[in-house]
Amino acid sequence: MSSALTDLFPHPIVQAPMAGGVSVPHLAQAVSEAGGLGFLAAGYKTADGMYQEIKQLRGLMSRPFGVNLFMPQPEYADPGAVEIYTHQLAGEAAWYETELGDPDSGRDDGYDAKLAVLLDNPVPIVSFHFGVPSSEVLESLRRVGTFTLVTATTPEEALAVERAGADAVIAQGVEAGGHQGTHRDVPENDGSGIGLLSLVAQVRETVNLPVVAAGGIMRGSQIAAVLAAGATAAQLGTAFVATPESGANAVHKQALTNPLFTRTELTRAFSGRPARGLVNRFMREHGPYAPAAYPEVHHITAPLRKKAAAAGDAQGMALWAGQGHRLARELPAGQLVEVLAAELDAAKTALSGKGDLR
Repeated sequence: MSSALTDLFPHPIVQAPMAGGVSVPHLAQAVSEAGGLGFLAAGYKTADGMYQEIKQLRGLMSRPFGVNLFMPQPEYADPGAVEIYTHQLAGEAAWYETELGDPDSGRDDGYDAKLAVLLDNPVPIVSFHFGVPSSEVLESLRRVGTFTLVTATTPEEALAVERAGADAVIAQGVEAGGHQGTHRDVPENDGSGIGLLSLVAQVRETVNLPVVAAGGIMRGSQIAAVLAAGATAAQLGTAFVATPESGANAVHKQALTNPLFTRTELTRAFSGRPARGLVNRFMREHGPYAPAAYPEVHHITAPLRKKAAAAGDAQGMALWAGQGHRLARELPAGQLVEVLAAELDAAKTALSGKGDLR
């Protein structure tokens, strides 16, 4: 099964699906054509919007690619806490001269409609974030020839992925940028995430599935490390944000290596779910008070984030980034894949005792 996955792309390099407009078709094309695995992010899109991007990508290339879906979220947010946070953001709305978004704008992200499209128009790979799809869903995708992956942040979650019948698991370490793909959002667990190398080792000893390692990976030597730990491939997100093909806002790209932003943190400030980003004013001022309420908080802050981005105001944007963000390189995506592959080969040679490890 491991070879069934890696046979789809020559280099063990997966471009993470980054929702919010980063993972555009041209980025996935560049990665896949260079020998990695490009991904489209269906999160926050309509089913038709997802289909149009798939159609566009197929018109650009014939290489394999993947599509990522967000799992529907249970209704467990405290309405009172959401209302209080809304009031706390009133000053932001006045500053950016916009209304706050409607917290009740939907919580399933069009999941069923997107699945229907992917069953009618199968793609090589589909991955899932924020939970585990049913065994019936995974089997239906398998019947149309789609390979399935599901994110896990603990060995226990990886076991749930295996029991559901997924083909592989994405082990997401706490270093990862963007949203942690926890299956249940438990506020008591905030700050208790597992580092990637430890997670990969634990997952490998818990399940008999291929493991794709994700979290803070920016160099080929780090890919070599997770492969040595038992992973089949490495998934990189932040590394591809700075590429010209990325759909990220220019301010976001520049912030990755801007000395003004010295560190990242996990925060609920922008979405109500733990997500790692560069620490800025919005995160500092609102992170401590943001409730566990996804996607309600995501909907509330959407107009603020849009206005901040339009104004080029990095202090009001969700600057998602992994812990390795300072290692970002402004290279074309295809060239970045080639550089990572060369670094990986050099690291393998050094580890085998045939070269210098630097």
